[in-house]
Amino acid sequence: MANHVSALKRARQDEKKRMQNRTQKSAMRTSIKKVLAAVEAGDKDAAAAALAKATSLLDRAGRKRLIHPRQASRRVSRLNAKVKAIS
Repeated sequence: MANHVSALKRARQDEKKRMQNRTQKSAMRTSIKKVLAAVEAGDKDAAAAALAKATSLLDRAGRKRLIHPRQASRRVSRLNAKVKAIS
């Protein structure tokens, strides 16, 4: 465990940030699953709505470096292709 005041503060900040990152990553994964479920069901409207939400979360995760920006872009692209394939 940290002994210096600055190290204790850093540990508190790290824990707080870790929890925020965990929440955002979980929301991102859930939104991706919703898009894939809508695509499997063949529901174009629900898939498009879920895609908009997932795209927003993926882009934000890429900007904040929760995932690599190119990985975010690649995931958006692949989800978009799956939604377009429905029609």
